[in-house]
Amino acid sequence: MRDETLLELINVSKSYESPGGEPLSVLREISWRLGPGRAAAVTGPSGAGKSTLLNIIAALDRPSSGSVLLDGRDLAKLGDKALAEIRSRDIGLIFQLHHLLPQCTVLENVLVPTLAAGDADGQARRRAIRLLERVGLAGRLEHFPGQLSGGECQRVAAVRALINNPRLLLADEPTGSLDRHAAENLTDLLTELNREEGAALIVATHSPALAERIGSVLELRDGGLVPREGRP
Repeated sequence: MRDETLLELINVSKSYESPGGEPLSVLREISWRLGPGRAAAVTGPSGAGKSTLLNIIAALDRPSSGSVLLDGRDLAKLGDKALAEIRSRDIGLIFQLHHLLPQCTVLENVLVPTLAAGDADGQARRRAIRLLERVGLAGRLEHFPGQLSGGECQRVAAVRALINNPRLLLADEPTGSLDRHAAENLTDLLTELNREEGAALIVATHSPALAERIGSVLELRDGGLVPREGRP
């Protein structure tokens, strides 16, 4: 049986060196928990530290102090090889810029995270096709990113993030470059995949409309993470 806490942040702080010599504090002693299959939106203006927080949760960056526990394992204490394995197996990432490989087809892009493990029995390929059909891209498997719309590219990126059945899905401003219609479609996709695939979901966004659709809403304010005012 899974523990009720999938992700736990304990007094996480992050500072950067600044030209003036004084450290620039971005995150200050953040403590927070997220359960398996749960969803939360992290809001705040540009520069508030949303991307920094997601990068630390994804083990792409390390906190200056504090701990990030995924299934009870402190990511800050693991080596690069172990972190790479966790990112590949347990964490799915969706960015504002989809980062698709232009020389690869839609299906090939989705299968990139599976290359290290191989796919001798074709299971990953079947899952990729099934998920792409689920998001309305059944007719685009052999297309290249340059032949797709922005919304279609983001759907491909979402499927790629889910291909390895991650426990945790992180989306950093996923609708920031999309028009309203495409943004609504991608939001529908994220909430449905959270519900149907069972992956915990954290979305960093400055969009109030997107945040409201996710569920629990938190705000990065003065380096701290707090429930947004007006919500329980």
